[in-house]
Amino acid sequence: MQPGFGGVDRSRVRRILRDLEAGRLAVPAAMERLRGLGTEDLGFARLDRHRALRTGFPEVVYCPGKTDAQVARILSRLAVGARVVLATRAQESTFAAVRGALGRRAGYNPVARLIMVGRPPTRSGRVVVATGGTSDLPVAEEAAATAAAMGARVVRLFDVGVAGVHRLLENRRRLVGANAIVVVAGMEGALPSVVAGLVECPVIAVPTSVGYGASFGGMAALLAMLNACAPGVAVVNIDNGFGAGYLAARINARSGPQRKKKPKTRSITVGTKTAR
Repeated sequence: MQPGFGGVDRSRVRRILRDLEAGRLAVPAAMERLRGLGTEDLGFARLDRHRALRTGFPEVVYCPGKTDAQVARILSRLAVGARVVLATRAQESTFAAVRGALGRRAGYNPVARLIMVGRPPTRSGRVVVATGGTSDLPVAEEAAATAAAMGARVVRLFDVGVAGVHRLLENRRRLVGANAIVVVAGMEGALPSVVAGLVECPVIAVPTSVGYGASFGGMAALLAMLNACAPGVAVVNIDNGFGAGYLAARINARSGPQRKKKPKTRSITVGTKTAR
């Protein structure tokens, strides 16, 4: 297979386009053949090889429920022609199988439980990932590692929850200028509202299952975030760090490069001289 974007076979695409140009193929038939190039059937999985062409990033593998051998096989095929591919919620045994199949191309973040094959693009823009507490770190790291793999420059800001809100306010300068901020919190889930009231970029809230009995495994935080009083807050599912990091990276990619704001100066005229 000749590599292309996300592993699409470019030689077959060229043949279809040549047949179309020469009149040997009608437009509807050409469209149907192009659709068929986007999948690869492994028997236990049908890979979406057109995902990168459509969305800008290849299909991501969710590991639970799959055997280690299945994940290794899927990643081996998705990695053909793709710059970087990811697998989420992976155990160390799964990574060992992937490393055996792909060698040093594969890396593993044990906190995020994320496997990455290949190298991410040059990072640009800025995404901040903030947590209410250290217990939220695994979900936050999943978000941070995902956004970084998709080309965002990630700033981590951990343990700045509302129980000690001065910790957040002391780091306000690290929030300003981000293209998107992921806020990960359990317990009462109040942190996203506070952050959204301080910044102008979108805030992506991630409720976690961290908390005591009445947190109901993250339901209390989820409902609090859905009812955030500050505008500009979007909410993903409980413990869904991957979804938040993916969304933040897409917002970042559409936002363009960061621009530093120049401080405004005032001119005061004294006699014939102007002081700044």
